Amino acid sequence: MCTCITMKTRDVYFGRTMDLHYRFGEQVAVTPRNYRVPLKSGDSFETWYAMIGMATAKGGYPLYAEATNEKGLSMAGLNFPENAWYGEPVPGKRNLAPYEFILWVLGTFATVEDLKRELPSVWLVDIPIDPGTPTAPLHWMISDGADSLVVEQTREEGFRVYDNPYGVLTNNPTFPYHSMNLNSFMNLTSQPPQNRFCKGLDLCAFGSGMGSIGLPGDNSPTSRFVRACFNRMNSLCGDSEEASVSQFFHILDNVWLVRGSTMLKGNVCNTTTYACCMNTTRGIYYYKTYSNSQLTAVRMTEKNVSAPSLTLYPLEEVQQVRYMN
Repeated sequence: MCTCITMKTRDVYFGRTMDLHYRFGEQVAVTPRNYRVPLKSGDSFETWYAMIGMATAKGGYPLYAEATNEKGLSMAGLNFPENAWYGEPVPGKRNLAPYEFILWVLGTFATVEDLKRELPSVWLVDIPIDPGTPTAPLHWMISDGADSLVVEQTREEGFRVYDNPYGVLTNNPTFPYHSMNLNSFMNLTSQPPQNRFCKGLDLCAFGSGMGSIGLPGDNSPTSRFVRACFNRMNSLCGDSEEASVSQFFHILDNVWLVRGSTMLKGNVCNTTTYACCMNTTRGIYYYKTYSNSQLTAVRMTEKNVSAPSLTLYPLEEVQQVRYMN
């Protein structure tokens, strides 16, 4: 369970909540330019563009959950269980394992427009990175500030690319369902509601926020999708870095999973382990964790984008408090 959004003020921002019942050794990782990436197909490629995001590194191989590259193209993988399907390699296709997809996209392309021309050649294959790590069932949101896409591969539909005018993605069901489901909430408004109940009754709002009565407040993927769309689309924000980052996290806070509020089978607790906001224009990665609500920021610098290897930044997990007296 996760929620991903993009937002534009003066700069472009992209980020997500990571909702999991475990940790995966995640660190903020910068992959430099000209970094050789071996592929499970036996081929390899060299990154044209550096990228920054949250990843776990296996033997120098960054497994990104989300990242943005130095051109501002951003991408996140979100849980898509029982729908995601990866096939056998197909001759003539660019066969990629799911964990290679973000690296290939962000290391190769600068814009969504450039990427869309190449996506028909892609096929996602079921090859684990090692025998003890099964391939994660994912779908992806990709944005560059001008356009957003969702990529899904299912057994029924195969590899599909959808335009995403909402700038939001959560989890199951498939993206076409989320798009259709939004029609059920077209009556919601951020403005005071008008009386449409019937003529002849002097009905009026007795409190603020009554125009959004019916906005779903539960933690299901469909409800988080609607709630994130409503808050993102109605967002009023200044264009400074401080205002933009603050607003971005406020939108994500509205879909944050409080520990104990969402239990999985086997009495396992699903929690928002971290939330992030990337300034994709400037290459800054902001994050906070469940145990440390103070924002921490990591920049892409000329030093780390030109480094010969990955640069890793361990997470600040201990709560930081600024005492005033």
